[in-house]
Amino acid sequence: MELEFIKKAANHVEFKLVGETHTFANLLKAQLVSDPAVEFVAYKLEHPQDKDALFVLKTKGKSAKTVLVDAAKRLHEELGDLKSAFSKALK
Repeated sequence: MELEFIKKAANHVEFKLVGETHTFANLLKAQLVSDPAVEFVAYKLEHPQDKDALFVLKTKGKSAKTVLVDAAKRLHEELGDLKSAFSKALK
């Protein structure tokens, strides 16, 4: 996965997740929405066959980059827990 920043400001970032569609984008958006510092977050795919999710993230009280990194860490942890649960169940 590759992340390309389109716009960077203290409380506003726009970025593209290259090669990612709704599957991962929805997971990331859900993590971002759960952060009280998030004022607005949305993503779109410009075309149904597009493979790049475009995000807009606006925050208050915390930098947008910090909020994004924190959300990615929480998502990584949750997916690790899910992997462990599946591994246990399949033994």
